[in-house]
Amino acid sequence: MTARIYRPARNAMQSGKGKSKSWVLVHEPAAPRSIDPLMGYTSSTDTRQQVRLSFETQEEAEAYAQRNNIEYTVQAAHDPSPKKVSYPDNFRSDRKTPWTH
Repeated sequence: MTARIYRPARNAMQSGKGKSKSWVLVHEPAAPRSIDPLMGYTSSTDTRQQVRLSFETQEEAEAYAQRNNIEYTVQAAHDPSPKKVSYPDNFRSDRKTPWTH
């Protein structure tokens, strides 16, 4: 059973970075999902998929996995590059494309 340690990306629908600062350890699925013939729900017998552990740092997550003998892989954190945005630039006279209402 392997686990994945990563830092989640921020929500694309909002500008806040609320839940993107902590590191998360999730278990990879060990058994495939099956479809219930009566209701059509998808289910799995693997209950580790329901566990999602949060840690302050990557080192804490790795230490937890090593203490509990969990094989893990680490995904590098993706830090977005800051984009310089200036509101007055919308109204500059030397703009490449003219600004219209």
